Amino acid sequence: MTPDTRLETHTDTLRQLQDSLAYRFTEHERVIQALTHPSFHNEQQIGAGDYQRLEFFGDAILGMLLAEILLARFPEAAEGELSRSRAQLAEQGTLAGIARSMGFGRFIRLGRGEELTGGRDKDSILADVVESLIAAVYLDGGLEAARRLVVRMFDDLLALSQEEAAARDSKSELQEALSARGLLPPEYRLAEESGPPHDRQFRFLVLIEGRVAGEGQGRSKKIAQQQAAGQALERLLAGGVPAV
Repeated sequence: MTPDTRLETHTDTLRQLQDSLAYRFTEHERVIQALTHPSFHNEQQIGAGDYQRLEFFGDAILGMLLAEILLARFPEAAEGELSRSRAQLAEQGTLAGIARSMGFGRFIRLGRGEELTGGRDKDSILADVVESLIAAVYLDGGLEAARRLVVRMFDDLLALSQEEAAARDSKSELQEALSARGLLPPEYRLAEESGPPHDRQFRFLVLIEGRVAGEGQGRSKKIAQQQAAGQALERLLAGGVPAV
């Protein structure tokens, strides 16, 4: 699809964006502003302005809603762990990945220079647009609408965080168990990496004293290693890991 710099005149384009957001705007001017890069506004001098003020507001809304969601989903997590999780979820690269997965790039209105230099796929611009769209939804539909959008955007990443939390102690427990038995630390080997870039799958083996003791698979290397460690720990505690 050719990028549309006259978004306000094309209801089909607006409909596609709103389908991606699962939200219908009552004031289209807000969503148009949320997609307008400063370079476009500087060249065209039309409309309500660029997305910078919305991006500023959206950053604050996102931080608050992520904190709320993390508190609810991880009731046992300490403050430091919650802060780290929120920072990771709100970092530029994560937001840009969300924008790509939801197809926001093709809707952004860019000036000629930014268009020619690949601005439609720049992490900084994509991340700004995610935050500006959150603010636009908040201003148009209120806090609950913004909350639904943030959950929609981050649900897969939050599920990944829950998987990591569920398995977060397996590696350390395995290492402690090996140390108590006078054995060397475990070795983790990547056995397989598969799937598209946005949905990678990793399979890891864990070796104890040079022999395979466990195997794990997941959407991140950390999860796969933790699963492998958990399997190896069970075998070790059951006396099932033979020495070399």
